[in-house]
Formats: sequence, C-alpha cells, structure tokens
Amino acid sequence: MPNQYPFAILVGGGPAPGINSVISAATIRARLQGVGVAGIRDGFSDLMKGKSDGARPLAIEDVSRIHFLGGSVLGTARANPTKKTEQLDHVVRSLVNLGVTMLVTIGGDDTAFAAMKVAETAAGRIRVAHVPKTIDNDLALPSHVDTFGYQTARHVGVGLVKNLMVDAQSTSRWYFVVAMGRKAGHLALGIAKAAGATLAVIPEEFPGSKTKLDTIADILVGAIVKRISEGRKDGVAILAEGLAESIPEEELDRLGNIERDEHDHIRIAELDLGRGIKKQVENRLAALGIKTTIVSKDIGYELRCADPIPFDMEYTRDLGYCAAKFLLEGGSNAMISIQGGQFVPVPFASMLDPATGRTRVRTVDIGSTRYAIARRYMIRLRRDDFANPQQLARLAKTIDMSPEEFRKRFEYVAEHEPPPLVLLHAPPAAGSV
Repeated sequence: MPNQYPFAILVGGGPAPGINSVISAATIRARLQGVGVAGIRDGFSDLMKGKSDGARPLAIEDVSRIHFLGGSVLGTARANPTKKTEQLDHVVRSLVNLGVTMLVTIGGDDTAFAAMKVAETAAGRIRVAHVPKTIDNDLALPSHVDTFGYQTARHVGVGLVKNLMVDAQSTSRWYFVVAMGRKAGHLALGIAKAAGATLAVIPEEFPGSKTKLDTIADILVGAIVKRISEGRKDGVAILAEGLAESIPEEELDRLGNIERDEHDHIRIAELDLGRGIKKQVENRLAALGIKTTIVSKDIGYELRCADPIPFDMEYTRDLGYCAAKFLLEGGSNAMISIQGGQFVPVPFASMLDPATGRTRVRTVDIGSTRYAIARRYMIRLRRDDFANPQQLARLAKTIDMSPEEFRKRFEYVAEHEPPPLVLLHAPPAAGSV
C-alpha cells in the first residue's frame, strides 16, 4: 500500500458492540479533512512481526453504514506487542513504513497499555489516541462513564436471562449463568439487577476480590435453600467470570485445566466455571437431601458481537469523531472519553496503577447505593436471616438441621454483606412543596 495514509485505525482485544461505529466516524472525520485512512487488520498481530500486509485504505463509502453492525470489519486480536522490545519496534517501524503519523487504537485495558507503549516507542513520530471499549465496563474512567459496548451487552444479556427465568420457573430448575467480566463484575451485576435475577455473585464482594471455591458454592447452596423455604424451586444466579481469578490457583484444578493468553491472563473460557461450580453445588445439595436440576450456561460471545443499540451507536460515533479530531489537531497520548456531554482526553500516564505499572481497572464499588440496592433485592442468605429466630428455624427445617447447626454451617457466607442502606436527605425548605 502506498505511503499516502497518515491516519490508521486498529482494533485489539475481544469484540464489543460499537467497534464499527468508531471506525466509521473516525474514518469519515479524517477523510472529510482530506487525510488518507488505513485500516489495520487483526490488531497488532502482523505489525509486531514487522508486516503490514493487513493494511487497507478506507474511504467514506466503505464505512458509511457499518455503524449498524456488530463485530469488527477490521477484525481484532489479543496479540500483545509489549512483551518484547523488538516487537514494539516492529510495530512502530511497520506503521512508519506505511506513512502513518496518527493512530487510533480501539480496545480494552490491555490494548490501552499497548497503545501507550507504542506512543512511547514512536517518540513523537506517531500520535496515538485510544478509544476505550469493553463489555466488561472496567476501564479507568469516572464511575458514571460507561465503556462502549457495555450497554448493548447488558441489553442483550437481560433478554437472554429473562427467557431463562421463564424457563426456570416453568421447569422448577436453576440456571447458573456466567457473564463476561475478567476482572470486574459490572456486566454480571448489571444484567442481574435489570432482569431481576435471583442473585449475582461477583469477585468484588470478597475482601481483596479473593475467595475460595467452597465459599462461592455455599453462597449458592444457601440461596437455593432459602428459595425452597419460601416455596420456590427455581432460580437464576448470575456469576461473573472473574470469580475464576478470585479462586486460589491451587483450587482451579477442580474446575478444569488452566490455560493463559498472550497477556498472561487465565483463559477463563477454558475453565468452564459454570459447570465446575454447578458440580460443587450439586454435591452439597445431595448431601443435604435436596434434589434439583441445575443448568450452567455461559453468555458472552452472544453479547459481544451483537448489533449496537442506539445508545452505543451514538456514543461510539461521538468517540470516533473526537479521536480523529484530537489527532488531526495535534493531540496524542490520551484515551478518548465523553463526560457530561463534553470531550475529555484522559492522559495515558493517568491510567496506570502505580502498584502494577499496568492500566488501572475499574471495579464495582460495593460501598455504593447502586450495589446496596442490588444486594437488597437478591434472594440469598443475609445477616438478618440469622438474627431472626423464626426465619433461622424455617431455613434450618428446610434441610432437617437445628438452627444452631444451620448457623454453624452457613452464617459465614453473609459475613461480607454490605451494611444496611441509609438514605439521608435534607428536610424540605419552608414553603416548598
């Protein structure tokens, strides 16, 4: 490809609804200013090998309607050029050979880190802007700013869970639904809360986001027992896949073989977290004399390539436009965000976690009102179940235990329940309505 495309776009990490909309808006903004645009196929995969065969020119007519589509017209890959200095050098050299002076990267926390390292290695030869995408909603943005793709993934996930809730009630069974979220439980909690699922279990609810497989299993057993005590044999539990990284590695062999990706993360999809937890729960229920059917189901691939809902279409068109304009006007080394309706560049340096040197991850704030309300609506064992003698006796009777036996067996699962929610408000002013 001739060296006439100073503006390039690539996508890294997993898919998320809205990628094509970013590509479209950024391309159109650059082309309207007379700047040639190259789309780089499959993220950093070829570039880090010193190859640029995957680059192709993008014209307005190529991208003018792709914002309706899920997936990525440029493909995507988890290739990580930050592991070796020579791979970063290859990326920069390949881009420079293409004539690229401006680069838009689209991706999550790992791609953001790679974008920052590319900018550092380029030392001013290439200006870089990163557009944050992940259905996990875990990039280091203010709490009220979602990453693009999250709202669409939640929307589609709620539809799937709603159908499972109907099936569960109709057939008197339980579903354990594992939702994507490698490091944070935003998606699992968002789906569960919006759908009114029986409960959600996320890594953030445990100190340091670390817990044992037995604890997770007992939380679910306790929820099933409580549900039965209330006359219901069905339920849907949403589990964040990041629970796999919360469990000590020596326990993970109870779930399956451990594999790692290019960024040294456990390949959670290979663990079959839902089935592993299901087996643990079934064994415990059998020992308690409870017969129930549990079905494990992963939802993630069904969500991340869905066509974006209008929220994400509009949001990503804004992000793509701002990314292109930022670079064209001389900006660099920043993540692109829209906050309160205004463009706000987030400097790469501010994204780093001083403790790890990697991109900071935004987790669920378990001290928030939002989380407290979610927990209050869940059907799971609570501290007040053990404080109320009548309730404790009813729960114990469900599995032929004495109240004290039940307390000894299950009270610990409510240990980290958030404190009761208190809503404070100022008294109305005199004469107000």
